[in-house]
Amino acid sequence: MATIGTYLTFNGNAEDVFNFYKSVFGGEFATFQRFKDTGHGDNLSDQDKEKIMHVALPVGNSILMASDAVESMGNKVIEGTNFSLSVDAKSEDEANAIFSGISAGGKVTMAMEKTFWGAYFGMCTDKFGIQWMVNYDYPKQ
Repeated sequence: MATIGTYLTFNGNAEDVFNFYKSVFGGEFATFQRFKDTGHGDNLSDQDKEKIMHVALPVGNSILMASDAVESMGNKVIEGTNFSLSVDAKSEDEANAIFSGISAGGKVTMAMEKTFWGAYFGMCTDKFGIQWMVNYDYPKQ
């Protein structure tokens, strides 16, 4: 069965963002490349050479990936609110830990609570402007 990975693009702060996500979810980066390490960075400024070409962080059975946009290469990111990343936790305790970590320094849109659809659910925007939904489905009785 196919899985869905999420790829995010940032305006130069992908390293900070992914170090934060690593602190929340744990694990190690599967990939961490700067533009200077790829052979494609020869014509870039020293600042752009240090930007992230590709980073991948396994989270459970999924993978979260990102890169920095480089304006000199014609790329620019406009922050938007047209997506959310959804995390399915294995317990209420895990949901609380993830929600607490990911919402630190951000904005809670909906605190973790039991819902009418049989889940424990919350929403927030992290300190980097990324929207998250954290969900734990109660066992069906």
